[in-house]
Amino acid sequence: MTWDQGIHKSVTTLHATGVAREMTYLEAVRDALQYEMRRDPRVLVIGEDVGIYGGAFKLTQGLFEEFGGERVIDTPMSEACLIGAAVGMAFMGLRPVVEMQFADFISTGFDTIVQFAATNHYRWGSAVPIVIRAPSGGGLRGGPFHSQNPEAWFAHVPGLKVVAAATPADARGLLISAIRDPNPVIFFEYKFLYRSLRGPVPDGEDGLVPLGSAAIVRRGADLSIITYGAMVSEALAASDTLAAEDWNVEVLDLRTLKPLDTEAVLESVRRTGKALIVHEANLTGGIGGEVAALISQHAFESLDGPITRLAAPDTPVPYTPPLEDAYRPNRQKIAEAARALLKY
Repeated sequence: MTWDQGIHKSVTTLHATGVAREMTYLEAVRDALQYEMRRDPRVLVIGEDVGIYGGAFKLTQGLFEEFGGERVIDTPMSEACLIGAAVGMAFMGLRPVVEMQFADFISTGFDTIVQFAATNHYRWGSAVPIVIRAPSGGGLRGGPFHSQNPEAWFAHVPGLKVVAAATPADARGLLISAIRDPNPVIFFEYKFLYRSLRGPVPDGEDGLVPLGSAAIVRRGADLSIITYGAMVSEALAASDTLAAEDWNVEVLDLRTLKPLDTEAVLESVRRTGKALIVHEANLTGGIGGEVAALISQHAFESLDGPITRLAAPDTPVPYTPPLEDAYRPNRQKIAEAARALLKY
């Protein structure tokens, strides 16, 4: 029994030619961990219930049996402790991957991340090759302690990289790049996608995705939807709806929130003239504000309408399904916001 047992009524499958393997988003994250642990004996996994139990979502299932308790390490329920331990391991030359279970709980280890891990390279040149996997987002009826999107907290901090993977292929390719990075990476993965999204996933060294590179996942000329994470699938569905209405909408997946691929954002907006920024996190202080400021400062003369943000309201995530559905952006809300901007 996992948290998402019985939640998903259907699975979306992405198609591509030339790639033999097809995996769910969850399987792709596990594949990246397994691949890197086989390749590099310094890589290890640490977190609550990641060992014999296989993790809260069974994502690390099988890793304990293959790599043993010295590289798949169960810890007590103390995020501050396990993140601190992982930073110490990184100082000693290991490459720990920390599982947060739920991104919400990362706040209890916040000090160690922003005061120590983020600043060490600047302070005395010491690399901290640590990845913190943060399963985030709503849609699983987890309520305010199990559904948040706290990426903006970390994008604000110099010394951290922040990743948001939207597809199985990117989940694998970005996680491998994050593990190989010499400095701390906060890796947001989306619980709602774990078992609801399947797609082609390259094998071996193929398909590695560099940090800091956005991707145009649908090319268009009338408007740019700029988004990341679980909202990429929703934006693509909205763009299909709009295509049936003769609108040609572009969807840009940021993939990495810090460093931000500023050129990809500006190039897209300069070409389409209109920008709709979508994220699942709360509106105020979110990544959307940073992207809007970037566009306003560097592409203002290309705009044919107001930069528009669609995000969750500034409230905690509701428990009850009707309220959570009203809280989260979705394909219908994205299409509605896009129509208003397209007609501006």
